[in-house]
Amino acid sequence: MKSESNPKKKGQKKFKCRNTNVILWRYFTFFAVGIIFVVAVVCYSVLGNSFMSQQIRRVKEIGGELTEVVDDDNIPELVKMSKINEYALYDSVTVFIISERGVILYPHMFAAPEKLGNLTEEVNSYMPEWDRGAVTEYTTGEGNGKTFNYVSCVKYDNLNAKLLVRYPISPLADSVRQTQLYVILISLGIIVAAFLISYSLAEKLSRPIRDLSQKVGKLAEGDFAVEFNSAEYTEVAKLSDTLNYMRDEIKKSDDFQKELLANVTHDLKTPLTMIKAYASMIQEISGDNPEKRNKHLGVIIDEADRLTGLVNDILITSKIRSGLGQLNKKVLNLTEFLYGIIAKFSYLQEAQGYNIMVDVDPNMYTLADEEKIGQVIYNLISNAVNYTGEDKTIYISLKYSAEDNRIKFAVRDTGKGIDEEEKKHIWERYYRSKDSHTRPVKGTGLGLNIVKIILDAHSFNFGVTSEEGKGSTFYVDFPAVSSIPDELEEKPE
Repeated sequence: MKSESNPKKKGQKKFKCRNTNVILWRYFTFFAVGIIFVVAVVCYSVLGNSFMSQQIRRVKEIGGELTEVVDDDNIPELVKMSKINEYALYDSVTVFIISERGVILYPHMFAAPEKLGNLTEEVNSYMPEWDRGAVTEYTTGEGNGKTFNYVSCVKYDNLNAKLLVRYPISPLADSVRQTQLYVILISLGIIVAAFLISYSLAEKLSRPIRDLSQKVGKLAEGDFAVEFNSAEYTEVAKLSDTLNYMRDEIKKSDDFQKELLANVTHDLKTPLTMIKAYASMIQEISGDNPEKRNKHLGVIIDEADRLTGLVNDILITSKIRSGLGQLNKKVLNLTEFLYGIIAKFSYLQEAQGYNIMVDVDPNMYTLADEEKIGQVIYNLISNAVNYTGEDKTIYISLKYSAEDNRIKFAVRDTGKGIDEEEKKHIWERYYRSKDSHTRPVKGTGLGLNIVKIILDAHSFNFGVTSEEGKGSTFYVDFPAVSSIPDELEEKPE
């Protein structure tokens, strides 16, 4: 269902929902574009400034080295020319040596003599006086004719001369601009690729979440067959496991509700029918016959008691489940407490011929919730009454074990016993033995489940041992404590 179809509670805070896929895609795109932009700006700047500066610095180094070579009279002419030609070949520089009077000393021949006058005037304008070792730098020309010039004063063939090293900047600038264009185009291409990749990645990351959302919707509609099996990412896999566990628990709860409704309906229907039938019989047949009337009233009372027991067990189960975290533990004289509960079954001995055999150690103390443990002991004895054999004998014991400082409580019947398969289910809600029973204390199927809930909350060890044909023994281990709580013993008189 769409969230818009759900009614909004008055005063409920509204939250603006955003698509996970869009958010992830947006963040990935912004991140990628940001990185590419920074890299592109840095590359553009390096190409535009640093590379150009590096080349000019190299021209200055060449100029300095050639100045030393040309100015040294001890170096042969051929060596000087070789050095100049080497730089001209590998570093794309042009070298001139011009006398103080404006005569071109190197190169000895020049292809365009008409330009020599302009070149001489240019050099003299930037360095009008000869001063050995002096250096000047300047840039001439515009556009494609832009050139960087390095001029130094030297001695050449015992003549005052000026060394001119020229480097064309325009081709380098064109190459830089072209490279910068490539950087921009590549950056744009990478941005588009990042855009598509981020969308694909966002789609991949959000797909498991969308799948889980769709399956949760099916679960909400009551489809318990849905399986959360996404394990592509660790977090999503853990969420899938949690949802599978939640599904199983919800299914158990749903099954329990259905089972509860079916059992309660069945258990209520029979006594209500009996009560109505016998009430009608009293009204129409036995109203004036005291003997029959009392018999019919007895049936009505028994069925009403059965209804009361069922309702009480359901209420107890609900109460215990809602208040398990609120155990009211206190030091309890388990011996006296047990005798008090056994006394409630004395009417069975008097009226029905039951034998309750008791073997109890005196003054056994434990720490537990008195009300809830009372329910445990009562239910275990009631269960033994329902399932004991034809001899109607029940054995109850409460013995101290010094070995582990525990109090061993046990209730044994002499019935048919419980097979291994049935032992797995006797603690479940509304489970009843496959063997029918017609004892005075009627079972509702909740007694042993109540026992399990309470003892699990106390963390007490409990269980059942049974042998078919020889009866069953239900047992509980209580912790043995002092008759006075420790906190009271430490207080001064």
